[in-house]
Amino acid sequence: MRAVIQRVSSASVEVDGAVSGAIERGFLALIGVARDDAEGDAIAMATKIAGLRVFNDDAGDMNRSLKDVGGGILAVSQFTLYGDARKGRRPSFIDAAPGETAAPLFDQVVTLLRREGLTVQTGVFGAQMHVSLVNEGPVTILLDSRKLF
Repeated sequence: MRAVIQRVSSASVEVDGAVSGAIERGFLALIGVARDDAEGDAIAMATKIAGLRVFNDDAGDMNRSLKDVGGGILAVSQFTLYGDARKGRRPSFIDAAPGETAAPLFDQVVTLLRREGLTVQTGVFGAQMHVSLVNEGPVTILLDSRKLF
């Protein structure tokens, strides 16, 4: 499982012209699921996101988590995180999980984050979405449940 985490001062997602999720301060989490991901990957990803300390403390150091600052998460499914563009100009998405496999694992990450006491909004899985954000910093972190990077 992969995620791109962006520290935001606000973020929202629209589907068919209607807002399906919006947050103020927190994370925009673009989350992709691989073909061979399982429950352990969802647990690892949720744990990492919930504990990530990228908000500034009083000294200006990135030392606070979402809980520390009362932030929310806008979680958006993003199969293109498994796009492989090493050959040619058209990415291959063969490593991305099909929707029937990916949706339950994405939902599990959302559920686990909510169990941590975090406010989580979402897009609509598999829909064409328009995501808006104000990246604060900018701070953008790449995560991989198998620690490949």
